[in-house]
Amino acid sequence: MTYQDAVAQGLLEIGAVKLQPAQPFTWASGLKSPIYTDNRLTIAFPKVRQIIINGLVALIKRQYPDAQVIGGVATAGIPHAAWVAQALDLPMIYVRSKPKDHGAGQQIEGQLLPGQKVVLIDDLISTGGSVLGAVAATRAAQGDVLGVVSIFSYDLSAADDNFKQAATDFTPLTTYSVLIETAARLGLISAEELQILQTWRQDPGHWQTVDLSEH
Repeated sequence: MTYQDAVAQGLLEIGAVKLQPAQPFTWASGLKSPIYTDNRLTIAFPKVRQIIINGLVALIKRQYPDAQVIGGVATAGIPHAAWVAQALDLPMIYVRSKPKDHGAGQQIEGQLLPGQKVVLIDDLISTGGSVLGAVAATRAAQGDVLGVVSIFSYDLSAADDNFKQAATDFTPLTTYSVLIETAARLGLISAEELQILQTWRQDPGHWQTVDLSEH
């Protein structure tokens, strides 16, 4: 089993990802979504946590062998960055969403030397806005951001556009497309629900729910 499949299955098994095409969630943005993700839950499950760590380590070794610093995007990316940095025997930093409003007013914690090659870790990518803020902060501190890795990505075209515009490489461990296919394979959703979930990713802003009771 690939890390893509193993991570997707793990997220489903522990309930970090919930799929409700007939009773959608409402995101903070107001967007209606058939999926809700809380990857912070992964830190409570050692087996799934270790699969994620192993997957991120393998991904970084393959994609970014020159990495010198592992960065966690606050807050959910911090624990995973710590475990990955330990496994790779590399220094770690973490990046706040904004500078502290007291003390030295730092946005980046840890030590980042000018020119050091950094890989940033986040738990989840939707449109990429928050993690690209961390990319900008790291670059402003003279860090050389090689790329971003995450546990999961919603596979949205908006994220692809935003990362391209920011000239930043991005690779998730697993994706929405893989996850819903895994859910179908495990019998967690029907073929009809799978089709509904596929239409959401194609145009989430104009997605409409379907009353499955009528079918």
